[in-house]
Amino acid sequence: MGNVIARIKVKGKNFEILVDVDKAIQLKKGMSINMQNVIAIDRIFSDSKKGIQVPEKELEDAFGTSDVYVIADKIVRQGEVQMPLDYKRKEQEDKVKQVIDFLSKYAVNPANNLPHPASRIEQALKQAGVNIENRNIEEQIGKIVENLNKVMPIKIQTKKILIKIPAEHTGKVYGLLNNYKEKEDWMSDGSLQCIVNIPVGLQGEFYDKLNGITHGSALTREVKEQGN
Repeated sequence: MGNVIARIKVKGKNFEILVDVDKAIQLKKGMSINMQNVIAIDRIFSDSKKGIQVPEKELEDAFGTSDVYVIADKIVRQGEVQMPLDYKRKEQEDKVKQVIDFLSKYAVNPANNLPHPASRIEQALKQAGVNIENRNIEEQIGKIVENLNKVMPIKIQTKKILIKIPAEHTGKVYGLLNNYKEKEDWMSDGSLQCIVNIPVGLQGEFYDKLNGITHGSALTREVKEQGN
């Protein structure tokens, strides 16, 4: 795709590098990439277009090191990577396809419990003017379905899970639970007990994240609906 600028502001000063956009985005998403393959030029600039390099002393003051690769890693992971318009467009198209695929697999028409065809979902997304953002599906699927319901009957098949989180992990795991939480109860010992309603298609990913954060110490149990 070519080279683009990645930048970060530290202590009011601008720091820029030139990076391979594909590898930089992979690194930003948490993949393991050799920094030598990410940066196009092993220099740190205050203005890359003018070729103005940052003196070593300023690098030391801002980052505690003058190592180009260490600094570049921080710039890419924590800063902004400029993406070409066609790259953004492709990412958006891919995200829309992911949403359509997810809904065609795990959502149904509540009137007959049958799935909607992918073509109908795509048409409804356009008709409802649904804004699909370039972030995790789990963080926005509820809002997407809410908007789709304005033009077509649709619901996601879910399961209710009772989760008990030890006190030492509640702070780190709360953001994850908040996406699906229906009810929460804080215990006297600082632990958290809550009921979450999770889309069937996201359960594997949810449990992986939950166990990763709590090191497998969270207790879970499916909550059966009355009459089941």
